[in-house]
Order: sequence, then structure tokens, then C-alpha cells
Amino acid sequence: MSLTPSPEDKFSFGIWTVQYPGRDPFGDPTRAPMDAVRAVQKLAELGAYGVNFHDDDVVPFGSSETERERILDGFKKALADTGLVVTTATTNLFNHPVFKDGGFTSNDRAVRRFALQKVMRNVDLAAELGAKVYVAWGGREGAESGAAKDVAVALDRYKEGFDLLGQYVLDQGYDLRFAIEPKPNEPRGDILLPTVGHALAFIERLEHPELVGVNPEIGHEEMAGLNAAAGYAQALWQGKLFHIDLNGQTGPRYDQDFRFGAGNARGAFWVVDTLLASDYDGPVHFDFKTPRTEDDEGVWGAAAACMRNYLILREKARAFRADPEVQQALEAARLPELAVPTLAEGETWRDLKDAPLPDVEALGARGMAFEHLDQLALEHLYGVRS
Repeated sequence: MSLTPSPEDKFSFGIWTVQYPGRDPFGDPTRAPMDAVRAVQKLAELGAYGVNFHDDDVVPFGSSETERERILDGFKKALADTGLVVTTATTNLFNHPVFKDGGFTSNDRAVRRFALQKVMRNVDLAAELGAKVYVAWGGREGAESGAAKDVAVALDRYKEGFDLLGQYVLDQGYDLRFAIEPKPNEPRGDILLPTVGHALAFIERLEHPELVGVNPEIGHEEMAGLNAAAGYAQALWQGKLFHIDLNGQTGPRYDQDFRFGAGNARGAFWVVDTLLASDYDGPVHFDFKTPRTEDDEGVWGAAAACMRNYLILREKARAFRADPEVQQALEAARLPELAVPTLAEGETWRDLKDAPLPDVEALGARGMAFEHLDQLALEHLYGVRS
């Protein structure tokens, strides 16, 4: 089993993940600020394939045009020198005080207009650098009280924003799609589009739904008490899994952003298993934050561990699926039968209605053998089967 990352693995990191200085609501930073160029260089040394960035991760908010060009020249050179690609990009519409009530859905019209201008400018840069997906996390799109936000009208404005950006991408001829990143809470008390299901339903109302998919994050799904693998699976089923964010979380707490594989290891196993069974071929992207207890060395150790843990779980998931006893257990659980349509070919509801009823008591008494199947999965995860 090789635990060395390769370009074929398509491992990517958000620049902000390693830049995170350890600040939290109750404590000052514990690590020094990190330049984006150093982040690119170090991630390349660890074996990463690509990077994702917010506009403000690379160019500090409010920089002059001259300073912006100077910084971007250095960033582009670092990409060229290391061979890392820009897999995706996004825009920070949550940090500056101007976005305290959101970007696309702020009650203040001037803020909404500025937010769209900010996104379009970074979309230009993303397209220039070859990104194929533009992630949209609406962390400030929401409210803390019912009277402060007319949700239906706010969704109108959200739709207006995505419709405008979709038309912009088409008019500019960019090969770029958008991926909405759902999150149930934090920093707003109630965030709009809080889950994969909310985002998928919203996308169907857009003028260009073909340009918009989802970017589920493990931690965000589990913050809502949901099964992350099931969310990934539904997005895949609807052809809308445009990007993924992998990290660790331990249930419905604050957004912990542990390294991938930490926290709910069982959930991480099933996410990897779901991805392996799919046609997803996008970047395997990590969105984590090193705890404030760690120094600079700890940051790079945690980043390397994200990739290592994915490779470990990938091998375990493959071994699980190849295990002959697992194959037998799947048969015993009648999983192959789930793939058989409920109605036979050419059968209609009329035929079903008139068909003989089964022996319901016998069906009810028949076990499903799920516990044995699940135990086999756990034994593979625990490392006692290979």
C-alpha cells in the first residue's frame, strides 16, 4: 500500500487552510501570518496537486492595483515553479465588516452590488489561472432573527446573483462552473441554503442550472446531524457533485475543521467508499484548519496527514469491496436486489395492483443480515481484515 501522494490523486488544498493562524472567538492567533507563495511551495513539497484560494487569501483586501499586480505576479510564478494547478477559486464575502449581513442577500442594495463586482473580478482571475470550478460559500447569507430577513425575497436576490454570474461566465466564454457550499450554521445563526438538499432545490430555479452544482463539506453535513456520504451520493445521483471539501468533524458542534480522517473516521470511510464507486473525477480537496495548539511544523504535518489518511481509507475501502466474505454478505443483505426495478419490464400499476399478495408474515420475519455486513466494514476500518 503506497501512502505517497501522486498527481493522479488530485489532492488539493485551500490556501486558507494552511494560512489559518489559530485565531478563534476566544483567543488571538498562535501562529504568524503566512504568505500565499510559501503556502504553494510547501504544499508542493508535500505532494499536493493543486490549490484553491479566496481572492483575499492571495491579495489583501483593499490593496492598490499596483500592489495587486505585484502580488499576483509572485503567486503565478510560484505556481509555475512548483507545477501546482489552480483547481478552484472562491471569493471572500464574509470577513470584511461590509458583509456583516451577507453579500448576495444583504438588505443593503449597495453591498449586494459590491459583492457581485468582487466576485466577477475574481472569476476573471480564476479563469485566467485555469480553474474549472468556482465555489460559493454563503456564510453570511442569513439572519439571527426572524424579522431581520424576508427569506423568500432573500432567495430572489440569491437567485438574481447566481443568474447574473452565470450569464457573465457565458458572455465571457469561460469554461467555469459554480459549486454552492452548504452549511447549516455558524457564523450566522440561520444560514440560507444550509444543506445539500436545500442547495439542490435552489439550483433548479436558476436561469442556468447546468452551470451550478454543489460542494458538500463533510464537517458541514455532520454539523447538521446528517450523513455526509449520503449527501455526496445524492449530489452524484443528480449529476451535481462539482467539487468536494474533505475534513473531520465530531457531530453537531461548531465547525471543527479537523484534518481529514480525524473526528468521525467511520463517516470518512463511507465518503471515500462513495467517491470510489462514482464517476467523480474532480480534485480531492481538503478544507481543514490546524488547531491553535500547533506551531508551523504542526501545520504541515496536519496537511500531509489529510492526504495520508485519504490514501489509507481508499485502500481499506477497496479491500472491503474486494473481500469475498463481503460479497457474500452483500448477497445475504439482498443489496443486488435493490438494483432490480420494482416493476418488471412492461408491467404497470394495474398489473401490480392485481398481482397476488406476498406472505407478509414470512417477509416480516426474514432478517436482513445488515449487522454482519456492517461488522465486516468495521473490521476493515479497524485493520483486522485485509
